[in-house]
Amino acid sequence: MGVCMNRNRNRVALAFAALAVICFCAVLGAQTLTAPKFKFDPDWPKPLPNKWKLGGVTGLAVDKDDNVWVLIRPNDLTDIELEAEIGIADCCVRPPSMIHFDKQGNVIGSFDAPQGHGMAVDSKGSVYIGQDTVRKYDPKTGKVVAEVPRTPERPPGAGGGDAAPAAARVLGRGSRGPVAGFLTPPGGRGQPDPAVQAAREKEITAFRAKYPPTTPMIVGGIEEIRLDEPARELYAADNYLGGRVMVFDLDTFQFKRGWGAYGHALSEVTTSDADRAYTPGGPEPKEFRGHLTLNISNDGLVYAADRMANRIHVTTTQGKFLKEFIVAPKTGVGGSTGGVMFSPDKQQRLLYISDLTNNHIWFLNRDDGKILGQMGSMGENGGQFFGLHMIAVDSKGNVYTGEVFQGERVQRFIPVP
Repeated sequence: MGVCMNRNRNRVALAFAALAVICFCAVLGAQTLTAPKFKFDPDWPKPLPNKWKLGGVTGLAVDKDDNVWVLIRPNDLTDIELEAEIGIADCCVRPPSMIHFDKQGNVIGSFDAPQGHGMAVDSKGSVYIGQDTVRKYDPKTGKVVAEVPRTPERPPGAGGGDAAPAAARVLGRGSRGPVAGFLTPPGGRGQPDPAVQAAREKEITAFRAKYPPTTPMIVGGIEEIRLDEPARELYAADNYLGGRVMVFDLDTFQFKRGWGAYGHALSEVTTSDADRAYTPGGPEPKEFRGHLTLNISNDGLVYAADRMANRIHVTTTQGKFLKEFIVAPKTGVGGSTGGVMFSPDKQQRLLYISDLTNNHIWFLNRDDGKILGQMGSMGENGGQFFGLHMIAVDSKGNVYTGEVFQGERVQRFIPVP
């Protein structure tokens, strides 16, 4: 009897000991989830060939071989940056819009497609570029292979930007520069003519009636492209009505499903601009505010970053809303939640969020959205950012960034153990 009781006591003690170890490890694991550290790599990329100079970076992707694809806006370059085209300086000339770098930073390929915004590369090397729709390109020839259907008409007032038709190029002649459209002219922008404004609002109302939120094709321009190859699906964020998550068949490019903020079915998305109104630091809008980007985690969750509202919405791949993360809520102008990437561990425990306005990379706990730290500051030195726009991560955990505005460069950051 005494021997049995002793054995039972020992078993209970061992069970409690094992439970204590499990709890300790769980607590320790939670405590060790901290922001990663990186060091700037001054040797990547190598100097560009052919007297090229980069424009603003509007797309960034790492392929299966950990080589890097960079989509740029050549039309950002000014006259003084194109003087080699007319022989009055050693540099520079307009580059192609798509440039392919290897792991050492050497250019290993390029092709010149119309400017765009957002891109992806599949496992076979095909390149997808967001323009006024999503187009699939042969990387060797630069030819369009297929494109996602879009409406024949553009939203009123949405004819410019990255998807604007390219004007005839004149050697040595560039644009007003990458920030010209963002600067307030002397004396302010003035008040719009009431009659003109009323006519524009009427035009917008008519367009939205003709093309409701349920329109099963691209309506505005593209902000982001992501591929879910195992499911044979293409995700695109178009900017119509503040942004819609749109899912297409990767093989046929036919529309499958879509949703808005808080997982609203497209039939529930409103056309009222009041539902997109937002004051930094105030209540979040009912619908997506603007500049919607996204990414898909290994465990099948979609992270949609509504940059102009400083938030990230987490849904299932079917659009069921799960939770909302708020980042730097008092950020105005361009907003704080730009590109979405994941840490390279199998569990993808961290979110990496690029911030155009504050020029940071935010590191968030992917489970609860808690901010663990940040990296970067505004400036033009190596390792700083001036218009941090795009972000990508390779299999080794190296972080690649792309800048617009005065940055106009790609940089690499190496993990520090």
